[in-house]
This record gives sequence, C-alpha cells and structure tokens, in this order.
Amino acid sequence: MFPVKPSISGVVIDAAHPRRDQTDESLRVERDRSDEAVVKERETVEEKADEVIRVARRLADEVVQTARDGADRDLHSQSSPGAGVAAERAHADSVLEDNRSNEDEALKKHRSDRMNYLADFLAVERESTNRELIREREHTDKIIATRDEFLSTVSHDMRSLLSGLALNAGLLEKQAPEGEGGNKIRKYASASQRLVARMSRLVNDLLDMTSLEAGELALLPEQVGIGKILRDTLDAFEPIAAAKGVTLEGDAVPHPLEANCDGGRILQALANLVSNAIKFTPAEGRVGIWIRAEEDEIRFAVSDTGIGIPEDALLSVFERYRQVSKDRRGLGLGLHISKRIVEAHGGKMWAESKFGSGSTFHFALPIAKKSSPPI
Repeated sequence: MFPVKPSISGVVIDAAHPRRDQTDESLRVERDRSDEAVVKERETVEEKADEVIRVARRLADEVVQTARDGADRDLHSQSSPGAGVAAERAHADSVLEDNRSNEDEALKKHRSDRMNYLADFLAVERESTNRELIREREHTDKIIATRDEFLSTVSHDMRSLLSGLALNAGLLEKQAPEGEGGNKIRKYASASQRLVARMSRLVNDLLDMTSLEAGELALLPEQVGIGKILRDTLDAFEPIAAAKGVTLEGDAVPHPLEANCDGGRILQALANLVSNAIKFTPAEGRVGIWIRAEEDEIRFAVSDTGIGIPEDALLSVFERYRQVSKDRRGLGLGLHISKRIVEAHGGKMWAESKFGSGSTFHFALPIAKKSSPPI
C-alpha cells in the first residue's frame, strides 16, 4: 500500500490522496515565502522610517547646537556665561532625551501591535482557507468515491463478460470444422481473442489507476526468482513478436538471483515495457530483455530497434494518459502504472532513447537481503 498522511499546514485531512502531500508541501512553501516577503518588506519600511527619524533628529540637534553657539558668542561678547545657562541646557537635553526615548518605546509598541495583528489576521485567514479546502476535498472525495465504486463494479462485470467472450472464441477456434469455412471461423475467433485481450488490458489499467489514485495499490511481496520472471515474459511475448517478424531475446545473470517483490506486479511492469517495445519496432527488428545485478540492486533493461523517442519527451512518457506516438490503441497508462509499481517496491525507472535509433527502458529493484542462518 502507499502510506499517505495528507495535511495542510498542520491540519490533518481524513481523506487520503497520494498527490495531496505534494500540494500541501507546495502550499506550505508558498506561505513561508509570502511570510518571509512580508517580514522583509516591513523591515525595509521600518528601516527607512528609522532613518528618516535619525536624519530629522540630527538636523534638529544641529539647529539647536547652532543656536546655542550663536547664543554663547553673544554672551561672551557681554560677559562669561553663568552656571545657570549650562544647567538649563543640561536639563533641556535630558528632557529631550526622555521624550525621544518615550517616542521610541511608543513606536516599538506600535510596531509590535501591528505585527501581532498581522499574525492574527494571517492565522484567521489561513484557518478559513484550510476549512474551505478541506470542505472542497471532502466533496471531491465523495464524488471520486462514487465514481470509483461505479468504475470498480462495471469493470469487474466487464471482466466477467470479456472472460466469457474469450472462452467462446477459444471454443469456436477449437471446434471449427476443417476446410475453408472452418478457416474463416478460426481467423475471426483468433481476431476476437486479440480484441478481448486488449479490452481486458484497458480495464485492468483503469482499475490499477483507480487504486493508484486512492493510494491503495496492493502488493504481496515475497522472495521471487528473477529468472522465472524473465522466462514467463519470454513465453508470453515470443509468439507475439514472431507474428510481427520481430526477434525477441533475453539474457539474465547466470547465478540464481532473488528480489523481495510482488512477482505478479513486476511481471506486469516488465510486460508493459516489452509490449511497447514490440509494438513500436518494425518487422525484422530486435527487442532484448537484459537483467544484471549491480551492487545492492537488480537492473532490468528492455531495448528495441524501433522508432525511438524525442529527447524532450523522455520524462513525459511516464505521465498519465501521455502518448508520444500517434498510436491510440491504449490509454497512455502502461508506462505510468509500471513506474508507480517499481517505485512502490523502492525502485526507480527511467528511459534512454535517440529518435529514430531505438529506445531502452530501465528499472532497478533492491536485491533481496538473505536472512542469516540460525546459530
């Protein structure tokens, strides 16, 4: 399962969704940036205001000092200034300093009050925003839950019907009489089986996407032999490749290799890559499956001599509903699902390609750690 614990700036949301952690983190980062910008702007304004006050006070002091110097000259021209004048000036300076100190304290308190008001305002505004977002998500979750329940029910019913169609087509192919009429029946029965297989794959992809979006992709990990996954893949796709005139080959490390994984899901991921490689490789081309052990991981690679992928599309090929080619036989979900399956196992998937020169899709899985023998 994909563990998901979404929240919005500390507000926990009951409805889980694998993409919401990213949304919440982006929202948190954006809010932090906004707060930082507001603080910097206020600091800049306050610094400018303080500078204005300092300049005004300096000018005032200069004016007072100039007036005093003039008064002193007048007094000297008449007689020596008395002690009373000095005391009076000291008292005036003390009163002025007290006034300025009181003004500074009042300004500091005013700024603190404004900061607290701003913080309270932002907290109230964000709480309101969070409530609205949670309410919207709850509404969306109800809609999605209804949709997913409907899709799941219909998909399971469709799979049952498709299984019946595949069985009937298989019986028609086996029981068709000999001769030209029988050959036509076998031809159409075989075509029907291929169409049913494609429809079944689309239905399975839709069900997998529903599970992925809900964060509920079930995995059943166990010790799986990698050689068996390779053999099963070759057995499944050799007839398909041969029918198209494509050579399919596989190579794995000679010694037994195991991974702690859901074998069926890894086979599904590898099968998606091989299926795409065969589909986009022309007749007389080659598709290869390579498996290697490197340090603490097992690396899979599926290469082909097909049409290749433009360099600017190498990352987007893993996006949902993304199709680089004009082929519209699928929904554009296979690579996205494969990548999510590999990532759910703690692995990674990437692609290398040069347009017109084929492609290679890689994915890596952690090597299974063997338990120590009992003492």
